[in-house]
Amino acid sequence: MSFNETIELIARVVDGLGVAILIVGALVALIPFLISFVARRATTAGYHDLRGNLGRAILLGLEFLVAADIIRTVAIAPTLGSVAALGLIVLIRTFLSAALQVELEGRWPWQSRNEGGPGKPTSADT
Repeated sequence: MSFNETIELIARVVDGLGVAILIVGALVALIPFLISFVARRATTAGYHDLRGNLGRAILLGLEFLVAADIIRTVAIAPTLGSVAALGLIVLIRTFLSAALQVELEGRWPWQSRNEGGPGKPTSADT
């Protein structure tokens, strides 16, 4: 097995992990909500839990997909075009990750927890 084949295999495994995290995370987030919905115990808190858990799964899955793109691009074909494409992909995924984090936590990734939006824990709450 050549170096390029080995790196491509590693990138595919990391890609697969990212997709698996997305699928398993969606199921883990959705199944409890559906059970409570069918049992007519669904609440707005359950909906917010669903959104939060699903968002966290998406964030983690995106991180693995970005890592696979970086492995594949840098190790196999570091041409100017492939690096530019990687930069665009990472930029888009970084924007999505930041937007999801703001949606989930009510604060920007670089803000401390006590600078978050309403209902977020402060140092006095912990």
